[in-house]
Amino acid sequence: MLTCSLCIHNEKTAKIDIIDGKPLCRECQVYLKHKPNRERIRKELDDVMKKAERAVVAFSGGKDSTVALYLAVEKYHLDVEAVMVDHGFMVEKAIENAKRVARYLNIPFRILRYDYLDIFKKALLKGQSPCRACSRRTMERLRKYALKNGYKYLITGHELPFGHHPYRLMSGGILQVRLLSLMSEEERFKILKKLPFEFPSLAGYTTNCLILGPALEKYWEKHGFSFEHRRIAALVRYGLIDRGKALEKVRKPEVPESIRRKVYEKLGINEK
Repeated sequence: MLTCSLCIHNEKTAKIDIIDGKPLCRECQVYLKHKPNRERIRKELDDVMKKAERAVVAFSGGKDSTVALYLAVEKYHLDVEAVMVDHGFMVEKAIENAKRVARYLNIPFRILRYDYLDIFKKALLKGQSPCRACSRRTMERLRKYALKNGYKYLITGHELPFGHHPYRLMSGGILQVRLLSLMSEEERFKILKKLPFEFPSLAGYTTNCLILGPALEKYWEKHGFSFEHRRIAALVRYGLIDRGKALEKVRKPEVPESIRRKVYEKLGINEK
């Protein structure tokens, strides 16, 4: 099976062509033709953050949002409010991490609780990814929260920029800033070591969500690869994670029975 010479895509996960004697997926071909200017993106990020004074930080208690919160407070010296959207399946240790880090940084922390059972139940029953629908709903909740409370900036912990820019304008004039744009995993882990962050033992790559492991497992059973393959391939393409670690992240997860049972019971799904 052909594997892209630049990222981790294979013939199961993407179209691959032979270009100048090397296998290259279509996504990497587009990337090479329109390669992002890293220095310009990072400068644009710094310029945007210098104009900001107050911001909401989308704080899931996971490793990436923790790093984003740290940078917002310690590097850019913003007046921030950390806001977690708990969709009902946040692992307790992530909530504890969030509270502990917020206390350490001496910033206000709020939890907004909503019911995402419809998204998660549909995903597991159909062997689909729940992440896009979950993210879309969560971003809309946070956008409305920012708008209601007079914030103009919404900071998130994404590593990949919006194409060639580290931000996007949302409805109502809220600017979503991907504060970790083009920051490598190694850089992020160095920051995490400074903070009172403890890694939960969960299936998949997640550090905050109970749903991800069982959802990845179901998707693997149906499709034979991870629904996160495309995103992880992009991280490799951008040089933000090495190939070996990326391949580990897209393997079929080993979901502890206790987590699987808890998720299925809460969703009212009979595993059999």
